[in-house]
Amino acid sequence: MKSEHTIQLLLSGMLTWIGSKFQTFGMLILSLLFLMIIDYITGMLASRKEGIEHPDNISCGWNSRKGFLGILKKTGCWLVIGSAFSVDGLLHNSASSLGIVYPSHFYLGVFITVWYSLNELLSIIENAGRMGAPIPQKLKKYISVLKKELNDKDSFP
Repeated sequence: MKSEHTIQLLLSGMLTWIGSKFQTFGMLILSLLFLMIIDYITGMLASRKEGIEHPDNISCGWNSRKGFLGILKKTGCWLVIGSAFSVDGLLHNSASSLGIVYPSHFYLGVFITVWYSLNELLSIIENAGRMGAPIPQKLKKYISVLKKELNDKDSFP
């Protein structure tokens, strides 16, 4: 079997498993995966453009260290999401064993997945701006405020 067919088979199997495992939330999970891939690609393209525009600046351009750290960050996001869905399952099973009706299986997992999806979307928009795409001023303002909130260490308990 050719390697590209093996990769395609493995990817198809993985995506099918995710869709069946999470049922209605499969699309949410797959959307986040898609956003992460687009964010990574746009980040690389934006870095490449900056490297071409500023060839003498070593902080601009492709950087394998930054790319690797980006992959580690995205892997960490998936670990947090998996943990959140596990906690949701634990809460549901614990409530059921105590006779408590728990109306849904997933709350924390969905919340965190949506949170990361929005964060990826903001990053894609920011990368598009770095590549020279026009970003409306009002949207730039909102992104700036949201980034400040996300990066403000005092805003977290």
